[in-house]
Amino acid sequence: MKPAAKRSLKTEKRLPNREEKSAARREAILAAALDEFSARGFAAARLDDMAKRAGVAKGTIYLHFRDKEALFQEIVRSLMGPFVGTVEHAFNADIPLRTLANQVVELFVREVFGTRRKDIIRLMMTEGPRFPKLAEFYYREVLSRVFNAARKRLQRALDTGEISHKALVRYPQLIAAPGITAIIWTGLFDRFEPLNVRELLQAQMNILFGEGRAS
Repeated sequence: MKPAAKRSLKTEKRLPNREEKSAARREAILAAALDEFSARGFAAARLDDMAKRAGVAKGTIYLHFRDKEALFQEIVRSLMGPFVGTVEHAFNADIPLRTLANQVVELFVREVFGTRRKDIIRLMMTEGPRFPKLAEFYYREVLSRVFNAARKRLQRALDTGEISHKALVRYPQLIAAPGITAIIWTGLFDRFEPLNVRELLQAQMNILFGEGRAS
């Protein structure tokens, strides 16, 4: 067999096609935008700086996103959407509430606190009051879905006697509160007094649902 024929039989590394290149640029833009929003806030963040971070021309951003608000919304949708879906699925599972509570703790620690999702939450806390449309979008895409799923599961728990307080059904924010506290604390005070986020959340679950881990 001729050498050229041998080479033709070798598996060559496939080059990315146009769609894959476009998707990669889009992901790079989203990552750069989150960096800029986190560093400067929504109002001060500039598309020029995002393009520079992403290694693309400014015009490339407009090929993917209408404006800065659409870009911010897609960051929320693409990063928070999969997590919200996972939480909704967890709340719909037919498992003891205490087991579910432990799963929620692990989900938050691993999928929110250990990722850039916590930066989105920080952004909403700082930018939401100044930009109500962003807050409304976040509420609709994230909070309302999580709280609706939580209320349905907590109502079942109330009906079956797993919990005895109606307040948890009305205010699922009681479950989410230590996670928000952890994000605020670690951003401001962790260098003075480090916080064990998992232990904090687990302590809250013990208070709400009793000690111990369900099997």
